Amino acid sequence: MVSSSAMNDEQQSLLLSSSSRFSPPQGVKLSYGTAGFRADASLLPSTVYRVGILAALRSLKTGSIIGLMITASHNKVSDNGVKIADPNGGMLSQHWEPFADALANAPSPQHLLLLINEFVAKEGILMDGVSQAEVLLGRDTRPSGDALFEAARQGVTSVVGAVATDMGILTTPQLHWMVRARNKGMQVSEQDYFEQLSSSFRYLEDLIPAEKSKFDGLNNKVIVDGSNGVGGVKLKVLGSLLNALVIEVRNSSEDGGVLNDGVGADYVQKEKVAPHGFGSKDAGIRCASLDGDADRLVYFIVPPESSGRIDLVDGDKILSLFAVFIREQLSFLNENEGIKNSHQARLGVVQTAYANGASTNYLKQLGLEVNFTPTGVKYLHEKAAEFDIGIYFEANGHGTVLFSESFVGWLEARTKEISSGSNGSEGKKAALRLLAVSKLINQAVGDALSGLLLVEVILQYMGWSIHRWNELYHDLPSRQLKVKVADRNAVITANAETVVVSPPGLQEAINAETGKYHQGRCFVRPSGTEDVVRVYAEASTQEAADTLANSVAKLVDQFLGLGSS
Repeated sequence: MVSSSAMNDEQQSLLLSSSSRFSPPQGVKLSYGTAGFRADASLLPSTVYRVGILAALRSLKTGSIIGLMITASHNKVSDNGVKIADPNGGMLSQHWEPFADALANAPSPQHLLLLINEFVAKEGILMDGVSQAEVLLGRDTRPSGDALFEAARQGVTSVVGAVATDMGILTTPQLHWMVRARNKGMQVSEQDYFEQLSSSFRYLEDLIPAEKSKFDGLNNKVIVDGSNGVGGVKLKVLGSLLNALVIEVRNSSEDGGVLNDGVGADYVQKEKVAPHGFGSKDAGIRCASLDGDADRLVYFIVPPESSGRIDLVDGDKILSLFAVFIREQLSFLNENEGIKNSHQARLGVVQTAYANGASTNYLKQLGLEVNFTPTGVKYLHEKAAEFDIGIYFEANGHGTVLFSESFVGWLEARTKEISSGSNGSEGKKAALRLLAVSKLINQAVGDALSGLLLVEVILQYMGWSIHRWNELYHDLPSRQLKVKVADRNAVITANAETVVVSPPGLQEAINAETGKYHQGRCFVRPSGTEDVVRVYAEASTQEAADTLANSVAKLVDQFLGLGSS
């Protein structure tokens, strides 16, 4: 079946023999999305094995180290998944996603071999057995992780010359950080990660002006829900390296609870209730929640009475806190720079249409440039990378702060230059703070552990309690609904998904409805995964937001519903 080939006989027979050990599940079609492949863990061995092959090919193609992470993030414990980290620590290039789908769904070893042959020929990848490839493998705490790790290892090593390096049990952002660091020629043990985060945190602590409050009394403690996952264990290690901040971890994977069951950032953010193990005894103390693989972070305040409802301090508020702090440091830099060396850094904030309108208004009032992208981390990350400093967050708590290499280089030069002159100037301290932030916050992906440390040190710097932080602005009430439709692809949107272009007339009808409500805002967009259209509505009262959402859902149903065709 295989004719003219980009690989030799030894390579072909190795792939045929190893792939015959991993038969694909019958009647299941998997597709590679933002989260990679995710499914019930029992369906995944052949897919993870094949993603191992893909990772080795990606390493050959890029001449760089690639990461492969086995996790299903905030999904239930019986699920698992697999995703690739590209050389810069970011997501797999979209250009390779169709190949990932084709590989996962190839029905037999022969089909698989044919696909690989075609792809490596098209991409000009040398499978000569001489070129070296390396893939770093990580997994979370799910019980299915060990067997799937073995499938991934066999996939990587079925490509001659490819090495699979076991990095152990990790958070997803740790693996992405390691891939990025290795490709920059740095040391990347887990200890290096902890050391970089903790030393940057301590450095920022030392730069808090004497008149501002240091960690004192009630303020030096944060209680964190680890989602019964990998993040809790890692946070305990990290916490032990910090002197002044006390991190109490609950729902760690060692505590015997079920992963993501009544715990975790996804649960807290969606349900707006305290996770398991938190109650009125925690009233007034800063509380935070990580998701299952520790790439999302939200904070919350537990009420004194046990109503169950919490005050949620979500990703929009985290973004706002980071923006206030960074904007202040940039203004110190500019004031103290003198005009001749002034580098007016471009600070950009990136959100999706799901960001609460009150947060967008607040950021604009600060005079910040606010940009919108379609929903999905890859779009946010890409846009944020266009600035000297780009901050992006989704309300669900996924986000980070990106520093351009040229701006980091400029900061390094400034701090060296200034150090010969006036040592304690605000300008110099601001440059040092920004440099430390660039080392503390994960430059590859959103990272709940690094995000938590940055929130904590900024609150100390500002002298703010969580209540003061939460008062920056008040969220507008909102409502999200789903409408079942015959074909989600009939909805085409523009302007970062805020405007419906097709079907004609729908947007005009939405505008007319939205105009009836004080502070009304509403948009609809097709789901990426199922035949539904998602409706998001906001207004000055919850009742108004609910009514607006329901009215627009009816409009969507009239234009596109199952009955409309």
